[in-house]
Amino acid sequence: MMNRGPIFLAGADRSGTTLTYAVLASHPSIAMPRLGTNMWTFFYGQHGDLSRPENFERCLAALMRYKNVLAMEPDSARIRHEFRQGPPTYARLFALFLCHYAERVHKPRWGDRISYVERYADEIFAAHPDAVMIHLIRDPRDRYASSIKRWPEQKGQVGGATARWLYSVGLAKRNLAKHPERYRILRYETLVSQPEATIRGLCAFLGEEYDPAMLTMSGSEGFLRKGGNSSFEQFEPGKFTTAAVGRYRKTISAREVAFIQALAGREMRAFDYEPERIELTGRDLLSFCLVLAPNNLGRMVFWRALEAAQHNLPSRVGRTPFARRLVVDGNS
Repeated sequence: MMNRGPIFLAGADRSGTTLTYAVLASHPSIAMPRLGTNMWTFFYGQHGDLSRPENFERCLAALMRYKNVLAMEPDSARIRHEFRQGPPTYARLFALFLCHYAERVHKPRWGDRISYVERYADEIFAAHPDAVMIHLIRDPRDRYASSIKRWPEQKGQVGGATARWLYSVGLAKRNLAKHPERYRILRYETLVSQPEATIRGLCAFLGEEYDPAMLTMSGSEGFLRKGGNSSFEQFEPGKFTTAAVGRYRKTISAREVAFIQALAGREMRAFDYEPERIELTGRDLLSFCLVLAPNNLGRMVFWRALEAAQHNLPSRVGRTPFARRLVVDGNS
């Protein structure tokens, strides 16, 4: 199927969504904000029925305090005016921000990058009949290694990381089965090891002509300045590298590898991530059985319960942005 509708980048954090954003944003026809807007994550359903003016105004005010949204330089008056001209839905409100951004950067097609937006595939496809979703998946061992390097406070929380990976790949399989022509699963490892062939395949899926600029990522200056958004070191700007593949072997403990493989081994094999043989010493095995495994199984259960509550009761316990990403009283 060929279409020119919105493009959504999905997947767990540290799975290659930023790299894929840099590729797509370098296409002359695709507008994609440098920062993922996270509008579906933090605002969908949280302010009630938007046909009620007071609910709409509360939602718009909350969006206009979020730095990731403000980075698109939105015109709230224009959004307010245009929102009144059509269905009062969250999907349409979010799309107005992105349509205006695409117009501002002079590109005909918009996209967005949001971690775990796969949660909302059904709602997105219902609202945008021509939308497509590209879901990034990465080896859960490397994803965890990258996460704790980027966010050291998550060190030791392998249970939560494993739960998030299993949740994301479970949705990937479910969404692909339900929306086969509109959904594409992309392994991070395939992108970095076979970039040109992979990008050409993405263009075919998106109904766009391949452009060599995508291979250099020249359309994303911020990504290039940061050296490829790596958690470990800066890479040569505009280059793909497999240096981060298998990095977990030097970064996380054998006990953590064993935990991930024990809980996610079957799904890993389904995506061609082969578990490896782990030899634990007697002391490590005791620690694994008495401390690491029970503690992190508890983390998995807690994360899934919290995820279910936040997803099903957004107006009561919905997800919220970090305080540092909010503008308060006109000041950052």
